[in-house]
Amino acid sequence: MQLKKYQQDVITDLQRYLDLLTEGERFSARMAYDRFWRESDPRIVPTPGAAVEPYKDNVPGVPHLCLKVPTGGGKTLLACAALGPVFGIWPRSKTQAVVWLVPGLSILEQTLKNLRDPGHPYRMRLNAEFGSRVEIYDKQRLLGGLHESATREQLTVVVLSFDSLRARNKEDRKLNQENGANIGFEENEAELGEIEGVDATSSMAALRALNPVVIVDESHNAETELSVEMLRNLNPAFILDLTATPRRNSNPLRFVDAWELKKENMVKLPVLVQNLFEAGKVLDEAIVLQKSLEDAAQQQHQNGGRYVRPIVLVQAQPKSGEEAATFQKIRERLIRANVAAERIAIKTATLNELKNVDLLSPNCPIRFIITVNALKEGWDCPFAYVLATVANKSSAVDVEQILGRILRLPYARKSGSAMLNMGYVLTSSIRFHETVDNIIAGLNRAGFSREDYKLANELLAIQPAPAQTGELQFPPQLAPAETAPKEEDVLAVLEQAEGKPLDFLKIEAEGLSAAPADIQERLKKLQTLAEAAEQDFETAVEKANRANSEHIPEPLLSQVKRYPLRPAF
Repeated sequence: MQLKKYQQDVITDLQRYLDLLTEGERFSARMAYDRFWRESDPRIVPTPGAAVEPYKDNVPGVPHLCLKVPTGGGKTLLACAALGPVFGIWPRSKTQAVVWLVPGLSILEQTLKNLRDPGHPYRMRLNAEFGSRVEIYDKQRLLGGLHESATREQLTVVVLSFDSLRARNKEDRKLNQENGANIGFEENEAELGEIEGVDATSSMAALRALNPVVIVDESHNAETELSVEMLRNLNPAFILDLTATPRRNSNPLRFVDAWELKKENMVKLPVLVQNLFEAGKVLDEAIVLQKSLEDAAQQQHQNGGRYVRPIVLVQAQPKSGEEAATFQKIRERLIRANVAAERIAIKTATLNELKNVDLLSPNCPIRFIITVNALKEGWDCPFAYVLATVANKSSAVDVEQILGRILRLPYARKSGSAMLNMGYVLTSSIRFHETVDNIIAGLNRAGFSREDYKLANELLAIQPAPAQTGELQFPPQLAPAETAPKEEDVLAVLEQAEGKPLDFLKIEAEGLSAAPADIQERLKKLQTLAEAAEQDFETAVEKANRANSEHIPEPLLSQVKRYPLRPAF
């Protein structure tokens, strides 16, 4: 896969840093970092408390860099493209080994699947960089043994979760236990010195002997002292962090922001937000919005475009001890609206109906996925367009947990329909200001800003629910005036208070004209809003191109002095 311009710029910056690191008598990692920023942009001086701070020598003597790329920007592809230049700073005799660390099971499974697939862009990139001599190991295969001589003939990539290495109970770490299947690492471990609780024949000892390059995916989850100790124990030669939100312990080399991703058609922005105040209305609106998006996608496909099947993520509310009932009630509500059962799937920590399902396949029927927050970092489906949350926002469930899952644009190509270039959030919040804060927090977690969402309520003329006495506001049918609705009452609302849901079969047979008139009207205005947002962005890009002005990523604006141009000029 050919890199996008901003991705190639990232690799170019990395190569410039590596050149400085190896220039002459070799600079230290700190000196190379300081000189990199002085030469890249003299206006930006690493300053404590700023976006670019002085270099932090987290693992003494080991170069440790961070690439800041928002969700949907292709961090994993960038990591694959970075390995060639990084290994290029050492003699060819150095063992080419990578320990690829990820924060959770979902991203672990997806990373392994993609790196093992010969037809996936990630593996194709590795094969191109390393002459197709690539072996991918998971924890079980690693425990099956490593042969030192074999690792010298290939790129060895070991994909592990953080918890595999940083568990406090060292006795339970299988990676640290005696393992006679590892061959040829004994002398290396003697030179490195022992670590308490790590057997000299263990898989961990073998990894240390390989002196690997370490990729830390979603590195903002690896900032604790225990995590830093985990990195030190690996005896790394080089550490590369990937994250949308660098923390204070990182050394950012490149900032990619929403502007660059939107220009390259990588993400669905802005996110259009509607608050409908009632859970049943959110589901009805989601059904019709999905149908509208799918109609546009089918029209595009008939005109020669690639296949897209827009999906709605329905964020349920957790109900302690009765989560299954909560999800089943939402599924039943969708089925009562005549949505076919095979179009609905549940994905939770305990129930996974998406296992072994290819959501991108034209043969897959799924249009609605019900979850709470199981779809967090690492779950990737560019067909996800709508986040419909029926969780009561007085609960601990946050929109931000899964907002990033609806931001990736299918095939990284702009659609001819403005509606298919946006993401959508539908809520039933009785504390809408908190929900908006969560949406902004979710965009921040994904590497974006409050400028990347638009509140649709005013344009769509959605009236807030009548005020009741007490702290919360809600429609009168939800609860008696003297009491606020309890969190679990969302289920009762879905079952009783909302009456008969719309008839999806009728809408599918007769078209969107069969949808309720108020939803039709909002859809028309939503289309207007999407088209206006897209035109605003195109105008901004054209204006920037005409002016030939330099784009400064938002995190760096505070470190660059700017002066307004007088109107006369």
